[in-house]
Amino acid sequence: MATCIGMVVRVGTLNVLKPVSRHFKRQGTKVFTHSRSTHEVRSSLYEHVREGYSDKPDLDMRLVCEETDKVIANVETRKGDLRGADVREIVYVWQQLEAVRKEISHLEKQKKVISHRVRALVVIAPYFVQIPEFKEATKEGREIRHRLSQLYPRESELEEEHYGRALRLPNTTHPDVPIGDESQARVVELVGQKPEFDFKPRGHLEIGEELGLIRQRRLAHVSGHRSYYLRGVGARLQSALQNFALETLQQRVCKIPFTLPPYLCLPLSYIQEGCGMQPHAHRSQVYSLDPACFPDLNLAGTGEVGIAGYFMDHAVNWKDLPVRSVCSSTCYRAETDTGRETWGLYRVHHFNKVEMFGVTADETGEESSQMLEEFLSLQKEIFSSLELHYRVLDMPTQELGRPAHRKYDIEAWMPGRDSYGEISSGSNCTDYQSRRLNILYEGEDGSLHYAHTVNATACAIPRTIIAILETHQTKEGTVLVPPALQPFLGLEVIEKPKYIPLKYIGPNQPNRMPRPVPKPR
Repeated sequence: MATCIGMVVRVGTLNVLKPVSRHFKRQGTKVFTHSRSTHEVRSSLYEHVREGYSDKPDLDMRLVCEETDKVIANVETRKGDLRGADVREIVYVWQQLEAVRKEISHLEKQKKVISHRVRALVVIAPYFVQIPEFKEATKEGREIRHRLSQLYPRESELEEEHYGRALRLPNTTHPDVPIGDESQARVVELVGQKPEFDFKPRGHLEIGEELGLIRQRRLAHVSGHRSYYLRGVGARLQSALQNFALETLQQRVCKIPFTLPPYLCLPLSYIQEGCGMQPHAHRSQVYSLDPACFPDLNLAGTGEVGIAGYFMDHAVNWKDLPVRSVCSSTCYRAETDTGRETWGLYRVHHFNKVEMFGVTADETGEESSQMLEEFLSLQKEIFSSLELHYRVLDMPTQELGRPAHRKYDIEAWMPGRDSYGEISSGSNCTDYQSRRLNILYEGEDGSLHYAHTVNATACAIPRTIIAILETHQTKEGTVLVPPALQPFLGLEVIEKPKYIPLKYIGPNQPNRMPRPVPKPR
C-alpha cells in the first residue's frame, strides 16, 4: 500500500549497498581534444561528499559519452551558460578520469600479485634477499607504489573537476516539450470563464488597502522593498488558504501533512545544488547568511529543497511507494534582478507556500509521469474550488531550469492586472535529483534503485490571494469568498473594517501635524 509521507523511509546502509543500475552495452566513445579553461568550478555538493558525509553523485555519464550530440542539442535548447563546448569538455575530463581509474585498478591488482609472490619467496627461501626473483619483485613493487602515488592525487583532481562541471548539466527533456522561450508555452487546457464586470476592476493592492487586508506602503524602514503586512482578514485569509490546501490534499492522497521546521528553511548549498539549483551562480535570487558565521547556509526559495534533504541518503521500502508528501513552509527569494512588479504581492521577498513532493519507483519509466499528472489534477481541483479562471501550460525548454524533465505551469486570470499570472507549477525531475542526493528505493528483492522525484505547488499564498481578490471583487468594494473557502475563513463576504486606519505622522508629507507638546511634570 502506498504511503503519503516520507516518515516511512528506511535508512539504508548506502555506503555498503550500491544501487542497481541498468546495464547498457558499451559503444565506442569519441575522444575529444583538450581545451579546458583555467577557471575553478566549485561544487558544494562534491565538497560535502569529499568530507565523507554522503556517497558520490552517480551521474549518468553513459548517456553523455555515447549520445554526446543529443546531450549538446538538449543543452543548447535550455536557458543557461552551458554550451556544446562545455559538454565536450565534460566528456574529455570524464574519459581522463576513467583512464586513471582503470590504470589504478590494474596496478592495485598487480600490487596484490607481487605481494603474494614476495610472501611465497620469504617462506620457501631462507636467503630470499639474494634471490633474483625477490629483487625483481620488490623493484616492480616500488615502481607500482611510486606510480600509484602519482595517480591517486591525479584521480582526486580529475574527480573534483568532473563533478564541478558535470553537475551543471540539465536533465533530459520530454519529447513533447515545446522548444524555445516562454512565448512558446503550449496551452494544454483552459478552465472556467473569465469574470465579467459592469465596472472597471481594481487591482489587488487597491482592494487590499481599502479593505484593510494589505499594507505595503512606508515599510522601507521596517524590512526594505517588496515587504508587506497581511492584517486582519488578510492574515486570516493566508491561514485559510493554507489549511484549505492541506485538508484538500489530506482527503485525496496525503493523509498526514509534512511540515518543515523553521530551521529547514536554511538548507546548505549542497542540498540546493543536488536539487539542480544554483546557489552560487544566481546570487540575485538567493539570500545567503553571513559566511563567516554560517558557511554555505542559504534561505530556501521553495519547500522542495527541505523535503529533498529529508530523503537524501535514504531508501524507501518497495511497499511504501509511491510516497506523496505535502509541506507548508515560508519561502525566501531576493528578486533583485528585475524591475517588474515592484508593488503588490506578485513578486515579494518572502511568502508562504504549500508544496507537494513525490518519490516514485522507476520500473516502467512512467511512474513519475503519472504522478506529475496526479499532482496536476490536485492543483486543478484546488483552483477550480476557488472558482478561478486559469490555464494549464506545458512549459518550453528555456523555462524548465536544470532539474525538470517536464514542467506544467498554471496561470490564473487576474482582472486587475488584465493578464494571466503564474500561481503554481509542477515538475517531473525523473532521477536527476535522486542521483545527486542518493534518494533510492528498495526493490522487492532487496536491491537498491534510484527513485524518481516530482514536485508541485499546491498553493502559493500571495498570488492566490491576488487571484481571489481581483476575481471575486464587487462593485460595492467588497470581495465574495468562494464557498469552498468559507468554512476556513468563517466569512461569506470580506467587507471594509469598522476601525479607523492608522494615520501616517512621519516626515515627508504635506500639512504635517505638529508634534505633541511635552506634558508638565
